Amino acid sequence: MGLLKNIEWTDESKNIIVHKFDMKNDYVSKGSALTVRDSQVAIFAHKGKMADVFLPGFYKLDTESIPVLTKLMSWKYGFENPFRSDIYFVNTRQFTNMKWGTANPIILRDADYGAVRVRGYGTYAFRVKDAFVFMQELSGTNSSFRTEDITSYIKSIVVSAISDALGESGIPILDMAGNLLELGEAVRRGMQPTFEKLGLELTNFVFENFSLPKELEEALDKNTSLGMMRGNMDVYTRMAQADALKEAAKNPGMAGATMGAGLGFGMGNMFGSMMREQPAAAAAETTACPKCGARVPASAKFCPDCGQPMGNVCPKCGKPVKAGAKFCPECGAPLHAACPKCGKPVKAGAKFCPECGAKL
Repeated sequence: MGLLKNIEWTDESKNIIVHKFDMKNDYVSKGSALTVRDSQVAIFAHKGKMADVFLPGFYKLDTESIPVLTKLMSWKYGFENPFRSDIYFVNTRQFTNMKWGTANPIILRDADYGAVRVRGYGTYAFRVKDAFVFMQELSGTNSSFRTEDITSYIKSIVVSAISDALGESGIPILDMAGNLLELGEAVRRGMQPTFEKLGLELTNFVFENFSLPKELEEALDKNTSLGMMRGNMDVYTRMAQADALKEAAKNPGMAGATMGAGLGFGMGNMFGSMMREQPAAAAAETTACPKCGARVPASAKFCPDCGQPMGNVCPKCGKPVKAGAKFCPECGAPLHAACPKCGKPVKAGAKFCPECGAKL
């Protein structure tokens, strides 16, 4: 029978959460020492029942340091004889860069695109918060418990939490990429109560990206391309026609002639459209005669229908005059009709003076 002098565990792995100390043929005797390093918790168990818990530190094992075990073993006079016990070391450091991903797409209802299937992936970090609860709920009396033993269970919790968080967020599908931090924090908060029941703490949850169905991605790319072209359709059409003309000029054979005929038809349509646009432009460059109302070119000096002077020109000599002038600087003719009674200027074509009411 060997008597243990110092009980400790040196963690050289990156994925072991619980390690069962190998007793071999050794026994714990009064005065044996227990060393619990930082980021560790030691738990003594008797016949599968969790007993005394030791936080980081150095302990001399006696009746006072293992009161629960003393009670379970029904030691009448305390810890006197050597004994054997199950001793577990629980790693309480953070386990980081744990991968997660949705095995199946999550169906979300989007205001713009209706029901959309999305996939997500990223990383998370967790640690054992309550070693006693964790041993009772998950690890039990296993000789060791690794991160691989819990990741599949965590992924199932993740899918449910993501569905709830995304549904409650109300964020449109196209805006999710800009809200990954907020979504990750929302999922972490939603999953935390479930983790606490297992004695765990979810310290971080990260969304790296979302992926949409291939069909939706192609539709979005096409819609973006069309949106860019809508405002410049004329430019794109003319550029395409110019490129086609260049290609036709390089091919003088039958194919070129056929292409030229097709292009001629297209060019005819284009020129016809341009000719239809010109009368409209010309119509916009005319003005109405103030006397008879006929449409007169904006550059005309007199109305071709009634002879009424157009614009700021002298009605006698036709020379341009300054706006507001009362007499022509060239021939001295009055530029406005005058009331024969009061002499005030009156508008051309008026029948009564606006000042004295005299008939013109």
